[in-house]
Amino acid sequence: MSDAEAIAALHDPVRRRLYDYVAAAGHEVGRAEAAEAVGAQRTLAAFHLDKLVEVGLLETAYRRLSGRTGPGAGRPAKVYRRAPGEHAVSVPARDYRTVATLLAGVVEDAGGDDRLNAAARRHGRAVGAAARPAEVGAVLADQGYEPYQGLDAPSVRLRNCPFHALSSEFPPLVCGMNLALLEGVLEGLGDSGVRARLDPRPGECCVVIDSKTNKD
Repeated sequence: MSDAEAIAALHDPVRRRLYDYVAAAGHEVGRAEAAEAVGAQRTLAAFHLDKLVEVGLLETAYRRLSGRTGPGAGRPAKVYRRAPGEHAVSVPARDYRTVATLLAGVVEDAGGDDRLNAAARRHGRAVGAAARPAEVGAVLADQGYEPYQGLDAPSVRLRNCPFHALSSEFPPLVCGMNLALLEGVLEGLGDSGVRARLDPRPGECCVVIDSKTNKD
């Protein structure tokens, strides 16, 4: 499916709510859970979930929702999670990813990490200052990071990396830039009680926001 078809699939309000719920859940979601979360009938939710799989926005697996194994545990249920790909549409077509990749390669080859990080920090400060007095979580959500409360509270973890395509190709360069950017955001917000630090986890942003009293 094309990016345009994937994005068009979200025009249906029920389908959009289902996608948003699964994407934000942080775990694989069964049909009954998804239906209850958006207030839809289970059969309707199943239809829309499978449409989201069809266009590449979700992917599926099978597991026993009871958590039990062995005889009597029941058949594995179909569960859904957000697909790892990205989707964007511009009309007429624009190829910003290639430009970004080329520029990142030049910066890395030229050893321009410090200048890139300084620019990222300045930009972050401007974003944070413009958003004051908003809370950190709200600003991060607006920037596409999909923040959520980590199990290691009061840490705020970031489910999405807005720079994922580049970070997978230039990890040290892009993760360093991302850290500097978020440090700048915190400075711009004037929130002196929290810090940004690198703590990479599979499938998430490489940065975590936590209290300055946390010495991990």
